[in-house]
Amino acid sequence: MTIKSIIDFKNSKNHNYELVSESVKNFFQLQVEKWALLKENLQNLNKVDTREFEFDNFTITAQFNQSRIKSTTALVDEISISNRKCFLCLENLPAEQIALPYEKNYLILCNPYPIFPEHFTITKTKHKSQTIVGSFEDMLNLSRDLSKYYTIFYNGPECGASAPDHMHFQAVLKDILPLEKNIEKIKNSLGKPILIDEKLEIHYFEDYPAKFFLYESDNKGELLYAFKIFFNNFRKISRSKLEPMFNIICKYDNEKWYVVIFPRSKHRPLHYFEKDEKKFLISPAAVDLGGLIAVVRKEDFKKLNKKIILEIFKQVTLSTEYFEYLKKKLTETFAIPD
Repeated sequence: MTIKSIIDFKNSKNHNYELVSESVKNFFQLQVEKWALLKENLQNLNKVDTREFEFDNFTITAQFNQSRIKSTTALVDEISISNRKCFLCLENLPAEQIALPYEKNYLILCNPYPIFPEHFTITKTKHKSQTIVGSFEDMLNLSRDLSKYYTIFYNGPECGASAPDHMHFQAVLKDILPLEKNIEKIKNSLGKPILIDEKLEIHYFEDYPAKFFLYESDNKGELLYAFKIFFNNFRKISRSKLEPMFNIICKYDNEKWYVVIFPRSKHRPLHYFEKDEKKFLISPAAVDLGGLIAVVRKEDFKKLNKKIILEIFKQVTLSTEYFEYLKKKLTETFAIPD
């Protein structure tokens, strides 16, 4: 079922971003009142155990959350997808689930298996495969429009999206991810510049467990161009059949976008396929790489340590060789003037 937007989401001179965030927050409370499954899982979320792992310049948190096992172990091959109904299509939503329209092309849904106290899935109204092509600007708009309370992230179809057959983003409470909350501190301690000027900053990070790029700008056009350069260069070395593998975290703060991009090499680490004591049922996506690892088995939660975290992140992200290639291509395009 859908409800009418509480406000007009269209871009206009009178566009009030705070009001957009407020309406989404009110919508969340309305859905909690009407959907017992969501309410129960939110209550269970208050009881989850967490562990913190301190590294030199950052912290990574592990959360034991059994309700996330369906997402962690989701079958995303073509045969499995073809044998199930799309659970993000409006006609297949549970009777209790409400959809809040955003603009003309998206629906905001409360995630019934949340990792955070407020967790949304933002889906295309039409059934369309998961791809950032043609939708990166939508991600920037969403992060700006929901910026009072929320951050947006994207999982590629082969590296974290449990519904690769239906285009969607996710939204979580702002600054709840350790990397996002401490991005300026981490940039100052670990970031290395590719470009710094009045319109755009690009930094790369090799000493965080998952190598990544950070783009900062208050100019949407600059970010769209910079992302196109990244995407086209990554596609040249990608073996993916769909799109280059990456996860994106995007927040809008102080009238500026922060876009974190994790280039990926594979969907799941070797530990996922091990047996007995060597097995860790962990399948990293944007949230995990952003510093909060969702762990669905108690035994994995107990035996997780810093060494395993580093191994898992290293196995699913780009090798040094391929990351160097991307750095080189970006530097050639955006070289800092002497």
